[in-house]
Amino acid sequence: MAVNSWLAEPIKGLLLDITGVLYESGEGFGTAIPGSVEAVKRLRETGIPVRFVTNETCATRAELIKKLHHHSFSVSEGDVFSPVPAVISLLKERGLVPHLLVHPAIECEFSGLVAGNPTCVVMGDADEAFSFANMNVAFRALKAMEDPKLFALGFGKYYKHKGQLQLDVGAFATALEFACDIKSEIVGKPSPLFFDAALSDIGITAKEAVMIGDDIVSDVGGAQKCGIRGVLVRTGKYTRSCENHPTVTPHFIANNLSEAVDLIIEAQSKNIHQV
Repeated sequence: MAVNSWLAEPIKGLLLDITGVLYESGEGFGTAIPGSVEAVKRLRETGIPVRFVTNETCATRAELIKKLHHHSFSVSEGDVFSPVPAVISLLKERGLVPHLLVHPAIECEFSGLVAGNPTCVVMGDADEAFSFANMNVAFRALKAMEDPKLFALGFGKYYKHKGQLQLDVGAFATALEFACDIKSEIVGKPSPLFFDAALSDIGITAKEAVMIGDDIVSDVGGAQKCGIRGVLVRTGKYTRSCENHPTVTPHFIANNLSEAVDLIIEAQSKNIHQV
């Protein structure tokens, strides 16, 4: 595809990943990626709607917003779409009792739902809690269910934390899928329902949107399967091999969010003047 053909059609909304696009994770609040704060500010000033779609499950949404505000990002809680509120709504709707294999920091979000014998397992990025013992307990819980259900809060293969790549929830969920002969129900990227919720909130169609992320499969590939243009950034978990992925070809590869936003704003300005 032509280098900038992805800019030919009007862009009426942006979906942005958070970790690896806005900031790099690390000790404390992590580090804002150079130019990202200003890029979000320019989008706000230009009037292009933005929603932040993240598979972050190591912190509550309130804590995530606190971190973003620490870095001076202009973000409200309603702008952020994350798997935890989505799966809680789903559990309530279906009347399910979860066995949790999640990060200790978000267990409080499920208060009141964990009562009685579990009828499903909910897995998020449990980090150090992904021990053999905890995986085995989740396995046994699933095997004891008459109709086992496994909810994965995202399905990433790996992510970058404190400068190092580490296994993500998808790797552990796949182990339980194999052991229990079941398939995960994904709540988060790359689930089409997750992308559709963010688009619906903006009030635009897939072809009017662009997704910008550092995950070639969940961010870019997931968005493209929904008809959304997918842009990869060379920050966060990006590695050079992403540029030759066997099944996903980004519409564009930007060095960072700032570069992508500059191109989008410039293209939008030209489109407006041509009308």
